[in-house]
Amino acid sequence: MDKFLYYLITCLESALSVVGIRATYEQPRYAVVGRLDRGVEIRAYEGRVAVETATKGQQDGEAFGRLFRYITGANRDGDRIAMTTPVETKGRLIAMTVPVEQGAAGTMRFYLPHKVVEAGAPEPTEPGVRLVRIPPERLAVLRFSGSATPEAREEQARILTEVLDKASRKPAEPPFFMGYDPPFSIPFLRRNEMAVRLPSSGP
Repeated sequence: MDKFLYYLITCLESALSVVGIRATYEQPRYAVVGRLDRGVEIRAYEGRVAVETATKGQQDGEAFGRLFRYITGANRDGDRIAMTTPVETKGRLIAMTVPVEQGAAGTMRFYLPHKVVEAGAPEPTEPGVRLVRIPPERLAVLRFSGSATPEAREEQARILTEVLDKASRKPAEPPFFMGYDPPFSIPFLRRNEMAVRLPSSGP
């Protein structure tokens, strides 16, 4: 894709997401296979590929920058790759400015578009950035709107954990955050999610 057109489309997508329009962003494919209290969904996700890097914390702009550089050309083929949602951040919940799955001493991930995966995702050229393949999995997900402050995330993680305990569903890992909108989006239109991975042997 032409460089100017790529950045124009990226800017337009960001502008639309300010008012909650995300139809232009590709999302991982999943099916809702169950529902629990408080709106918690059990989702069955297809296998997917992500580009990942380590984070110092949930507001690690350097980690976000490394991933963004990968999709804008810091890869073996010099390809420009469309942004997708959500950004996934994993680790201890601390202050954050960019929406991603991330955390302290954790990881941040961008999922790659299906077409890029089918064609063969190019290897990263920047140290500390790697491709990871995620097999099909089940997640328990609690969606919420508003600002995704550390306090809001902690509260939603608590609710999610309580709902799973009540349903006798044991998570495989601690909760993590999935962000679908940039930090300048209108708060009540934002799509935020706390999620946990469930054991593969579970129902």
